[in-house]
Amino acid sequence: MELAVAAGLVLDPWQQFCLQHGLGEREDGKWAAFECGVVVSRQNGKDSLFEARELAGLFLFGEQLILHSAHEFKTAQEHFRRVLFLIENTDAFRKRVRRVRTSHGEEGIELVTGQRLRFVARSTGSGRGFSGDCVILNEAFNLPDTSVDALMPTMSARPNPQLWYGSSPGDKDIAPCEQLARVRRRGIKGDDPSLFYAEWSIDACSPECGPECTVHDNPASPDSWAKANPALGIRISLEHVAREHASMGVKGFLRERLGVGNWPTDSADQWMVIPEAKWRAVADEQSEPVGTVAFAIHVSPDRSWAAIATAGRRSDGLLHVEVVDHRPGTNWVAKRAETLVERWEPCALVVDAGSPAGSLIAELEELGLEVVKPTFREVGHAFGQLVDAVMPEEGDPTMRVMPHPALDAAVAGAVTRPLGEAKAWDSKATSVDICPLVAATLAAWGFATKGHDEEAAEPFAVWR
Repeated sequence: MELAVAAGLVLDPWQQFCLQHGLGEREDGKWAAFECGVVVSRQNGKDSLFEARELAGLFLFGEQLILHSAHEFKTAQEHFRRVLFLIENTDAFRKRVRRVRTSHGEEGIELVTGQRLRFVARSTGSGRGFSGDCVILNEAFNLPDTSVDALMPTMSARPNPQLWYGSSPGDKDIAPCEQLARVRRRGIKGDDPSLFYAEWSIDACSPECGPECTVHDNPASPDSWAKANPALGIRISLEHVAREHASMGVKGFLRERLGVGNWPTDSADQWMVIPEAKWRAVADEQSEPVGTVAFAIHVSPDRSWAAIATAGRRSDGLLHVEVVDHRPGTNWVAKRAETLVERWEPCALVVDAGSPAGSLIAELEELGLEVVKPTFREVGHAFGQLVDAVMPEEGDPTMRVMPHPALDAAVAGAVTRPLGEAKAWDSKATSVDICPLVAATLAAWGFATKGHDEEAAEPFAVWR
């Protein structure tokens, strides 16, 4: 940080935080973090953080080769010009420069002591053949696996390598960000001692949240703007963010200013909530309920699919859960629910009013159907009840599931989100349709809540 100041680069507190923790050392003098990931919204000063890291690599750490990579070469060129400006305008740095290469594709700085800083665009071949002590993958929101495959081996022969990822949030619908998403998941999980990860973002509402949600961050609040932008009040003004909020689209503002990405899931990360072995253990093709049942309806966020699930008690006392129907669209749901209610006379028909399925409640009630609407807290209770039934801390599972391909796929790809002090299924952070799973969860809750409300029947005989 003192070296950066000598070059006229005064770092913000958040930039200092990243360098202090990203450059921590082990007892043997090597970096504690082999990988460092920084995800922060645009214009907060991420590039200045990397400029300081590169200056330190050249003039303090003695790193023989530093590679700076960006998804477009013009971006790497712009970073090269800024670093070169800092060096050429600092006497102590300029005097140690042997050569500056400015030819297109050859941009780089070499010191008289041999250290080099090279700038490359990402491709399957860029960086191949180099043995870099430090590799910086900037703009990692566009980082194909092939680029990482080409660059990662360059570090294998170095005694103390380090890899930095820097980016605004990824969006899988815009550019390949699988590698950054994997780093992010490892950072959030928090069990990798060789990874430093820092992210500034808000905890935005999911599609299941109602309009009066107070658990998550409000995108229109200056408090949320400050949470996601550590440089707010330094180089970003409240006035300008207010203009962005007024003019940008909702998704764009969440992504570019509030740090909310559209992250992909990875096939290697399936069955993260309920392990596959646990789920397969409760599958039973012969399972069926006896007596009263409950139904529940759920709709995917984009309304492309809807599901109806049921839950009841089996003859052996275990809970039965089944997906009754799962079809594209929503036009079929109300009539199908009416038919099911007429046939089964369920103890509950559950719809989460704060979810995408909430728009169906008016139509269901117009058909004379009574709808049970769980509260925000009860949605969290429903999640906990289902998970406990599948994999209790002690004893055997108390639930059996009629196998269904869409339900299996939903469980395999499902992830969770915080819901106050509880959890719930997160349909926004997964790439699969989980409405069958959410419907099954709500049906099980509906049966647990309403399945015992009926008064016990009077005995028809008395034995003396």
